[in-house]
Amino acid sequence: MLTPARSLALHAESGKELPRVEAFDALYGLGCRPRHGEVVMIAGRSGTQKSGFALYWAAMMNLPTLYFSADMSAFTASSRLASMATGDSTEMVEAGMAAGGRHREGYLAALAHLSITFSFGSPITWKQIDEEMEAYIELWDAYPAVLVFDNLMDFDGAESDYTEQMAVMSGLTELARATGATVIVLHHASDKSWEAKSDPWAPPSRDQVKGGLSEKPELSLSVALDPNSHEYRVAVIKQRMGPCDPTAKRYASMRCHPEVTRFSKLERIVPAATPARPWSPTDALMK
Repeated sequence: MLTPARSLALHAESGKELPRVEAFDALYGLGCRPRHGEVVMIAGRSGTQKSGFALYWAAMMNLPTLYFSADMSAFTASSRLASMATGDSTEMVEAGMAAGGRHREGYLAALAHLSITFSFGSPITWKQIDEEMEAYIELWDAYPAVLVFDNLMDFDGAESDYTEQMAVMSGLTELARATGATVIVLHHASDKSWEAKSDPWAPPSRDQVKGGLSEKPELSLSVALDPNSHEYRVAVIKQRMGPCDPTAKRYASMRCHPEVTRFSKLERIVPAATPARPWSPTDALMK
């Protein structure tokens, strides 16, 4: 049992803001403040670079991270990180690793500074999580600062069962509380709603997130990708300690570079002003 003052003293450090990522400046401009120890959901429709967004976020923060991937293969995840670090496409990374020699050594060296550990396998089970956490603690003598689960519907029994999905979310919340880690979980939004068909490149609103599960985390982000302009849109549809917009009409925009799994600030092109026409004597006659 804790008094309010003692609770604040014990947990003030765990609730501090996560390191900021430069490419996400527009998102921070909306008042979004992801914090240590929170459960964060990234929700979006199929094909909206949810995994790429989570992977880039984790890599740019470069906090000790344990990433559970049931949605990406081991090669896809590692080649995306190599692309991110070097600016080479995944095809170039694949060719370079196959060629060996200095190309292989270069890609491996580019990944050496990252603090991300992966666990692959589908479905994700609680036994797997326990074993991986034990191995991580044995290796580093500490809990990871960030836990990423890609994604919620890849948990054992949670493919379509709402009750099981709610149980998973409760378990992830308990995991965040027990370890102090930030838990990032990816989830799907409906592809069959009227909004998905009429405006497919807009971030889905809170009520389009499958199972209504975006209400459980402290922070829920809704993402969408315009495949034509590569504009990446991120809305804050739930934030316990800050502003949010459940309709997702207000969103931050950034540039997505899917070929290298990178994100950058969206530079808006402002049309140049039309130069004034020089005055001529005929202007006086036209008045």
